[in-house]
Amino acid sequence: MDRKPTNLVLALLVLCGLVVLPGTAAHAVANGESVADGRYRFAVKLTMTGIPTADGGRRNSSCSGGLISPRWVLTAGHCFRDEHDKHVSRPVARKTTATVGRADLRSDAGHVATVIAVRQSDSADVALAELDKPITDIAPLRLNRSRPRVGDKVRLTGFGLLNGESTQEPSRLRTGRFQVTSVREDVIGLAGTAPRADTSPCPHDSGGPYFSEEADGSAVVVAVVSHGPICPHTGADLGGRIDTVARWITSVVGKDLKASPSARPSKSAAGKRSPAGGAGAAPPRAPDSGLGGLATYQLAVPVVALAAGVVGVAALRRRRRAPRGGVHRRRSGR
Repeated sequence: MDRKPTNLVLALLVLCGLVVLPGTAAHAVANGESVADGRYRFAVKLTMTGIPTADGGRRNSSCSGGLISPRWVLTAGHCFRDEHDKHVSRPVARKTTATVGRADLRSDAGHVATVIAVRQSDSADVALAELDKPITDIAPLRLNRSRPRVGDKVRLTGFGLLNGESTQEPSRLRTGRFQVTSVREDVIGLAGTAPRADTSPCPHDSGGPYFSEEADGSAVVVAVVSHGPICPHTGADLGGRIDTVARWITSVVGKDLKASPSARPSKSAAGKRSPAGGAGAAPPRAPDSGLGGLATYQLAVPVVALAAGVVGVAALRRRRRAPRGGVHRRRSGR
């Protein structure tokens, strides 16, 4: 076979997503993966505008978090600090907004609410932020109530920077997989395992949920991002344990937990099953695939890609055998 059919097949495979060329992967939650629209809708970005500083000025910042009931967001305690660096049980910025259910911040999906109250844990770097309106169409995170074990595997979502030296916050939610490396009184160590060994949380991932993905489609939050080395890095960061403060969380949130929508998959208007969160959500992820939405799409088309390659090769062979001057139509690359 000459080089043209080979190049055509490769081009078709790349176009259809079966082959990924070097340098095409998206990285953040340092060296993580982009999250497809409709996935992990419980993920929250907290945007703080006008935080007071010690010199009398103001600054802006952001954190990540996770919806645990219609009106409450779980995040890190240090996301709410006053000008003296003290954790406080109140919104510290002039305005704090919560963007929920929006993987792409440039879209109008999901909801935007205002944080009206904050509660701080007395023991862990964990806080709760109350919203000014209930969000009832997104299945929230469930609370882990059992002691984590070394070796447990979890996933992290966050809206943090691409690396520790970046200043531009990404517009899309990112994710990566982690493993529990140590268990202490109020924190656990969590080290990145995929897509790379140095997958790690970055600034503004603070408060992002580490969660396990259950067979019934629900997600159980095990910890929230607390602190760690400059990203990206190998080895562990520390996350605030949820099982040790689950009773306190329940005492604060109360009946709002019972008002949460079901996390089980539901049928969309078209009659096809979709993850909790309604029609338009991405298809369920294959168990333990560790792949984001782009990779899931790549695995969904191998038969189409191979068939297209075979058709392309056959067409070029026919072209080589055809008489000169014949009319040949070139297929589009779509």
